[in-house]
Amino acid sequence: MTSPTLPRSRPAPHAAGDDRRNFGLLLDHGPLAPATARHTARPVLTSWGLDEEQIYDTLLVISELVTNAVTHALPPVVLHLQATADSGRIQVQVSDGGPQPVPTNWAAARPADEHGRGAVIVSALTGGAGTGLDAEGLIDHWADLDVA
Repeated sequence: MTSPTLPRSRPAPHAAGDDRRNFGLLLDHGPLAPATARHTARPVLTSWGLDEEQIYDTLLVISELVTNAVTHALPPVVLHLQATADSGRIQVQVSDGGPQPVPTNWAAARPADEHGRGAVIVSALTGGAGTGLDAEGLIDHWADLDVA
């Protein structure tokens, strides 16, 4: 499901949380990035008051978007989270350096039945998702989750 990009303030591209409920994390471009993103995001989501089911769904979306970035795109890979208290939504955004000309990384060698379901999973768990170009020339992939 694709929707226009929602207006948002951009969190700093490093691990930082604040009262505005923004979070940003620069990730290594490699196979450990999805696990690092999940491990680092969990306490942030807990501090924002999400219950276990909401955290699970959000971490799954984070994992899918980060995996796509390290599989199909060039570095950098940056995770951004933003909570919108008045709308009851969490926006997950992963920025990357754009498409790799030829996939040459660790995921390219995986069997076909081990990948290809990420977009379906993200679509099933979110109220909207999309892709856009940011001011720095990075590609933003975002998804909104209803956590009300």
